[in-house]
Amino acid sequence: MSDQNQVQEQVQENVSELIKVRYDKLAGLQEKGKDPFKITKFDVTAHSESAKAHFESIESTLEEHEMSEKTHLSVAGRIMAKRDMGKASFITIQDQEGRIQSYVRKDELGDEDYADFKKYDIGDIVGIEGYIFRTQKGEISVRAKSVTLLSKSLQILPEKYHGLKDTEMRYRQRYVDLIVNPEVKDTFLKRSAIIRSMRNFLDNKDFIEVETPVLHSIAGGAAARPFVTHHNALDIDMYMRIAPELKLKRLIVGGFDRVYEIGRVFRNEGMSIRHNPEFTIMELYQAFADYDDMMDITEEMIRHVCKEVNGTAVIEYDGVTIDLDKPFARISMVDAVKQYTGVDFRAIKDLEEARAIAKEKHVAFEEHHMKGDILNLFFEEFVEEHLIQPTFLTEHPVEISPLSKRKPLDPEYTERFELFIVGREHANAFSELNDPIDQRGRFKRQEELRAAGDDEACEIDEDFLTALEYGLPPTGGLGVGVDRLVMLLTNSASIRDVLLFPTMKSLN
Repeated sequence: MSDQNQVQEQVQENVSELIKVRYDKLAGLQEKGKDPFKITKFDVTAHSESAKAHFESIESTLEEHEMSEKTHLSVAGRIMAKRDMGKASFITIQDQEGRIQSYVRKDELGDEDYADFKKYDIGDIVGIEGYIFRTQKGEISVRAKSVTLLSKSLQILPEKYHGLKDTEMRYRQRYVDLIVNPEVKDTFLKRSAIIRSMRNFLDNKDFIEVETPVLHSIAGGAAARPFVTHHNALDIDMYMRIAPELKLKRLIVGGFDRVYEIGRVFRNEGMSIRHNPEFTIMELYQAFADYDDMMDITEEMIRHVCKEVNGTAVIEYDGVTIDLDKPFARISMVDAVKQYTGVDFRAIKDLEEARAIAKEKHVAFEEHHMKGDILNLFFEEFVEEHLIQPTFLTEHPVEISPLSKRKPLDPEYTERFELFIVGREHANAFSELNDPIDQRGRFKRQEELRAAGDDEACEIDEDFLTALEYGLPPTGGLGVGVDRLVMLLTNSASIRDVLLFPTMKSLN
């Protein structure tokens, strides 16, 4: 056995022994009729940071004899540090706002309660009733009149200085990650603020938030491989939605002029630092608008959210300064490819010529790929990584845009854009295709691709085509990847850093 294995086994034995001690302590409390798990509530009147801030605001007005009366409170949290000095102790508890110290004296708790208190462990959750004061060393603390054990921690928190550093274990045991790495909680508080800001922005522009089904009978709305499940009562296979798009556009047909949804979508595809099989998307649809309007609202919304959450629209991401305050650049896919490769796809006459230039540039393509598909492959190979500052990539080929309206003067291309920042797509939008005849033809093309083995191609949605036949007004549609936006605004390297519970393979 290697020395490293011996050390690991010894550490595990020590941990197991410490856990056994905690179970024994719990049993002792239960025998004395002091089972913490029988406590159903504790009246919390203050939290750490707000309590300290309030004390600082009134401290200069208080006489010493007024302290216990005017600063009385009760706080609760997890013990994160403990210093025993015989007949007195200091503990630090952590609550939802931060940490606060408490001074606990034997002569104030009484002999029995203080003896119980001294057996409390790091990780235990306690309620403290007392009053705020400032110690001789200047730290605002709670002078405890009583300490109640509210929950016994039977596991050992990661050691103070090394913490929980194993990245995979942090994702698997997010609850421990949140306890020992305060900056992780900050990321998710900011995520909540980002989503709230998006909602407020859209609500103020008269968009109506709606909810559409997660279970779909047809996989559609995006090019992606779906998750398949089975509905027992109906005895039919169904799909976890890959996009809410087709349902939301039905609502525009029905007479809602502005709708949006923020929710989970599911795509049974690869995983990476920027891909998770389930993720959060914001999709909106606005009647009587086009993709230029969608560019305007996208730019305005992202700038607004960033300023509201970060206090500035100029941010750092992975060491690069990103300026969201400047007007976002706009460039067509054809012009972007020409800029970075010298290849002008407008001068390419047909598929054979496109395949020839792809072979010349060593761009791999498949047999079913058309000219527009090859243009997109060029973009992904040579251009995408260079779009660092906010850039609207416009005018996608019709072959990769089955739900987007064609450009009237250039029908090989569509009124579509994707927003790229730091080389990643953050938004996708169209002037929505509202011609049911054209839409049926595009669906049929997708069906042919599906029959040829493309499991990301859309199925024909007959009910959606019927909806279009009733009449969809000119409509702009937008989808924003919420997780990627949170990554950007929190300077997070991986999508797993902004998902509380990212998808992980079972350890079993």
